[in-house]
Amino acid sequence: MRRKRGRGPSRRKQEDQHRINEKIRADKVRLVGDNVEMDIYPTKKALGIAQEMGLDLVEISPNADPPVVKVMDYKKFIYEQKKREKAMKAKASKVVVKEIRFGPNTDDHDYDFKKKHAEKFLSDGAKLKAYVFFKGRSIVFKDKGEILLLRLAQDLEHVGKVEQMPKLEGKRMIMFMAPTKKSK
Repeated sequence: MRRKRGRGPSRRKQEDQHRINEKIRADKVRLVGDNVEMDIYPTKKALGIAQEMGLDLVEISPNADPPVVKVMDYKKFIYEQKKREKAMKAKASKVVVKEIRFGPNTDDHDYDFKKKHAEKFLSDGAKLKAYVFFKGRSIVFKDKGEILLLRLAQDLEHVGKVEQMPKLEGKRMIMFMAPTKKSK
């Protein structure tokens, strides 16, 4: 019989991250917190102080001698910690890769049109994957495809730099470009 996977273990792991209230095992603790006299107390007395204030006793440094505990609202602490983690995740830069496809015999007008798009992508901060797709027998024009990609790299060197030179992978010749850092 298979077990269902619930949310239990992950939620329990979050709460087991810190020992709180009666789960603190030490006999004596160093008490810290707002509006509390910092000193070494027996655990029962420290717990009594926290309960008088209507807050939790949270073990923040279990390896210290004696362990350091803090009087705080544990639920609020966890909430703010999650909020900070979410904000950090949002600030982390996400790399966007935009693609532009050419044929080996792309004419000048189409090339200019796609070059403008590539320039916009790079100036917006996205990476660019430009490739020439060879259909059927057009693979004999590999040199034309490479010349086209190198021309694109040269035309866009003011907004981006080549990360990977044109390389043939199967029916595609691929080149990667990254935006250059703008000086403000």
